[in-house]
Amino acid sequence: MSEKTSDSATSPAGRRVLVVDDEPDIRELLEITLGRMGIETFAAADLTAARALLEQQAFDLCLTDLHLPDGNGVELVELIAERHPHLPVAVITAFGSMDVAIGALKAGAFDFVQKPVDLEQLRTLVDSALRLAAVDPEDRPTRTRLIGSSPAMDRLRGQIAKLSRSQAPIYLSGESGSGKEVAARLIHEQGPRGEAPFVAVNCGAIPGELMESEFFGHVKGSFTGAVSDKEGLFQAAEGGTLFLDEVADLPLSMQVKLLRAIQEKAVRAVGAAQERPTDVRILSATHKDLAREVAEGRFRQDLFYRLNVIELPIPALRERPGDIPELAGQILARLSADYGESAPEITPDAMAALGGYAFPGNVRELENVLERAFTLCEGGRIRAEDLQLGSAPPAGGAAAPAGDEPARHPPEAPAAAAGAQGPEAPAAGEAAAGAVTLPPGESLESFLDKIERQLITDALEATRWNKTAAAKQLGITFRALRYRLKKLDLD
Repeated sequence: MSEKTSDSATSPAGRRVLVVDDEPDIRELLEITLGRMGIETFAAADLTAARALLEQQAFDLCLTDLHLPDGNGVELVELIAERHPHLPVAVITAFGSMDVAIGALKAGAFDFVQKPVDLEQLRTLVDSALRLAAVDPEDRPTRTRLIGSSPAMDRLRGQIAKLSRSQAPIYLSGESGSGKEVAARLIHEQGPRGEAPFVAVNCGAIPGELMESEFFGHVKGSFTGAVSDKEGLFQAAEGGTLFLDEVADLPLSMQVKLLRAIQEKAVRAVGAAQERPTDVRILSATHKDLAREVAEGRFRQDLFYRLNVIELPIPALRERPGDIPELAGQILARLSADYGESAPEITPDAMAALGGYAFPGNVRELENVLERAFTLCEGGRIRAEDLQLGSAPPAGGAAAPAGDEPARHPPEAPAAAAGAQGPEAPAAGEAAAGAVTLPPGESLESFLDKIERQLITDALEATRWNKTAAAKQLGITFRALRYRLKKLDLD
């Protein structure tokens, strides 16, 4: 047992760790390793001795084997979670016992290490656990915050504070635009990895042929175009958190490789001969129903169990309409800072319209609605008509089917509305005659953007790029023109 040295909230020296294992060789190895870190260790050979020591001493960390002579290590995890909720407990498991380790994580374990024990991995785990024990997650300063004071958001904050104390993989479920990445960032910032990188990646945005290189990196000469070594996302997130957004979009071939990286805590770059250990916490999210994806054969069941150790549901905006005024105020304050103008006032009828709208696109749609209204409103007041809310089920009505992208009902395109007011707009009969058709393979949004871009460019050229005159010719306000120029990258 090592001697105790100076106490510190940020150093392992002087901290106390309880080691629970029935194998004398493992206890000795752990005691020697921790002793060299300046940590005082207390050893127990079974569950009974461990319980007794927990009653006698205060500890900063507990390391326990899962298989003990008089019980199961999960029982100790549950006991500590109930009676010593601020004490991190990590489990030691035999190689190939991932299912048991995941059960321990679900029960509240901080993390796990496999036998034979990798000493470097053990030291990293101990450092993370002791940093966690030093500061309460809710007292840890963060750069991210959740907006809203509804009961649903209060519950979410409490869940995030609890989950930030674990290293278990977390699956964040919820509709598009509901704030899954914001919640993931907060879990990261409140946890012991808060000072390390947070790397977010949209899995659906990476081309299939580049996916392995993007995730794991590659070495020079491994394929045509690999002119130098390149780190992957796992290496970029080393010591921190990797957030896999839209993880359901991963192809099955990549799911196999991701599963191995999570299980082995090691990655091999494309073209490399050996795997490299990695220390990354995995958070994942998707708007789809991942269980349904598994049932229909589009997502591997074993990867689903590795990612979905703990599920954190994010409430839709329609489930917390009372948060809309606070969210709207924060969004308008940010927009006014971006545009260098004072924030407009939202009239009571506009606020009532926002509160009665279901927001199938959630907070992201609220941001888009308010940015458009910010540019179109007159006299520093946002009225109901400035919101241009489309048709959607009323707030509190039927929700989108679980796991499906909520049906979007976009408001009328401002460009189309502005163009239709001009003197040369086609008559309704002409429009119905099918004079304008959507080109094959092109979306309506991109088609309208092209028309809007052409009309604005023509007006600017006709007025020698006098924006005030161009706005007048187009029949829109100067601020609305500036918004469109920014949206279309014409500024």
